[in-house]
Amino acid sequence: MKKVLFISSTGGHLSELMQLKSMFDKYDFHIITEKTKSNMYLKDKYPNKVNYLVYGTKSNFLVYPFKLIYNSFKSLYFYFKIKPKVIITTGAHTAGPMCCIGKIFGSKIIYIESFANITTKTVTGRIVYHFADLFIVQWESMLKLYPKAKYGGWIF
Repeated sequence: MKKVLFISSTGGHLSELMQLKSMFDKYDFHIITEKTKSNMYLKDKYPNKVNYLVYGTKSNFLVYPFKLIYNSFKSLYFYFKIKPKVIITTGAHTAGPMCCIGKIFGSKIIYIESFANITTKTVTGRIVYHFADLFIVQWESMLKLYPKAKYGGWIF
C-alpha cells in the first residue's frame, strides 16, 4: 500500500486537510501538523499515525526563524521515519520544509492552495508551485496567479 503523508499547519489549513480523510482508507497514511490543544485529539483518533511539529506563527519575528529551523530538522527526521511516496498538503509554513525535503528525496508533492486565498498567493504556495507535481487551486480566479495549476474546486 502506498505511503501518503498529509501535512499542514494547524487551524484552517488543518481543517481543509482533514476534508481529505476519506482517502485515509485507501493508503498507508500519516498526518503531521503543529502541536496545539485544539488538535491533540488526532493522536487518539488515529493511533500511531500522527506526529507534531512545534507551533510556529510568524507573529513573533524574533522566535519564528528558530522554530522554522527546528521544524525543518524535525521534518527531516519524520521524512525518513515515514518514507512517504506522496506528500499532500494544504500548506502554510509548517509544510514548506517537508515539501522541499520530499522533492529532494523523490516523493511526489501535491499542494492544495488555501481556500481562503481568492486573489493572492500564499508564501508557501509561491515556493512549492515551482516544483509541485500537482498544484491545485480551489478558486478559478487563482489560475491567473498560478497558470500551471489545476482547478480542483472546493474541498469543503
